[in-house]
Amino acid sequence: MAAVADAAFPCSLELKVPFPTHRLASTALQAIQVDPELSPLVRRHLSLVPSSSPEDAAAADPQEEVLLHVDYRATTNRMLRVAVNSFMDSLRLVMEVMEHLDEDVLAQPPR
Repeated sequence: MAAVADAAFPCSLELKVPFPTHRLASTALQAIQVDPELSPLVRRHLSLVPSSSPEDAAAADPQEEVLLHVDYRATTNRMLRVAVNSFMDSLRLVMEVMEHLDEDVLAQPPR
């Protein structure tokens, strides 16, 4: 079944966006996840993954860095580009709001 899905959506892109804590990554995931893809020609899957190795994941500290994993699949490169551009705009907005309003982000030293 996966081969059929890949044949229908041959263009793909995988993004991994780091967040300093699990709470911030989860907040970003929830904020972005509410907006569905507008086109049936694009599929998106969002999830959180630990930035450390899988064997360390069981004892993961909620204050450790977490990755927002984004997997895009589309029927054409153009549809993929449009969808990813829209996602990046949404992600930028979420991160700007976190930077200005979230207490955990304010406590982080500048990079």
